[in-house]
Amino acid sequence: MNKFDNIGSRSLNQDICDESMQDSFMRPVKITVVALAISLFTAGANAQSVLEQFTVPTPGGRVLVESFGNCAKATCPAVLILSGSKGFGAPVYNEIGQTFRAAGLNTYLVHVLSAADLDAIATAGSARARIAYHTRRLPDWTSAVQGVASYVEAQPHHGSRIGVLGISLGAQIASAASVGRADIEALVLVDGGFPNGYSQPVRSLPPLLLIWGSADQTFPLSIGRELQRTAQQLGGPVTLDVYEGGAHDFFLRSGTGNAGAARRRATAFLVSNLSR
Repeated sequence: MNKFDNIGSRSLNQDICDESMQDSFMRPVKITVVALAISLFTAGANAQSVLEQFTVPTPGGRVLVESFGNCAKATCPAVLILSGSKGFGAPVYNEIGQTFRAAGLNTYLVHVLSAADLDAIATAGSARARIAYHTRRLPDWTSAVQGVASYVEAQPHHGSRIGVLGISLGAQIASAASVGRADIEALVLVDGGFPNGYSQPVRSLPPLLLIWGSADQTFPLSIGRELQRTAQQLGGPVTLDVYEGGAHDFFLRSGTGNAGAARRRATAFLVSNLSR
């Protein structure tokens, strides 16, 4: 029985009387600052461009996957990240991926939402239309994630250890894709659970971490609590972490205390469950 109805320069204060001397002193400082700014900008651009891209064939077509590269060890667990309904455009996904990689997790951004999907969602015009589109596409999205999980698990440097993190719509897809899957050994759902009206039988889930903002108006906290109760009834380990005042997108807000704490929690959970 299912119950799922639902990202300067210092001031120069030297007392220099001769203005020409001051100008000659400031000129190299300005040049150095400009050079440093260009260097930092280039480094940031390179950090974004180092992602390795490949595609994975699935029953619904080829899926683009971006990799942050292999970790320093010979074998590291893998984590698949599924985005919200706006895709991976926000730089914060790069931050999350780099954090996971630094913790010893080979991390992949799975573009299960195609460019056509993103456009259809953005132009749907109403919540009802978006939900209808999600419902129609969910089987293909679920199958695509499962296909990527199988592909990644087969790679020898992952030790057959796979985790999934889904955010918002990505959490809905991740939950459906992880039901009864032995190859997914840890699941993190951020502000999202099973799709509204999900009717497939749910007999098991991977070890589950639910991350929820208390002020989420898109998927209210009551959904997270219901999912926690259902997972407990299935007998699997589940934890619901609630972040006070967190809005629906709090996990993707860089530089905030809630986002930082939630990402550290997700990292620790994945490392703990995938490194056993």
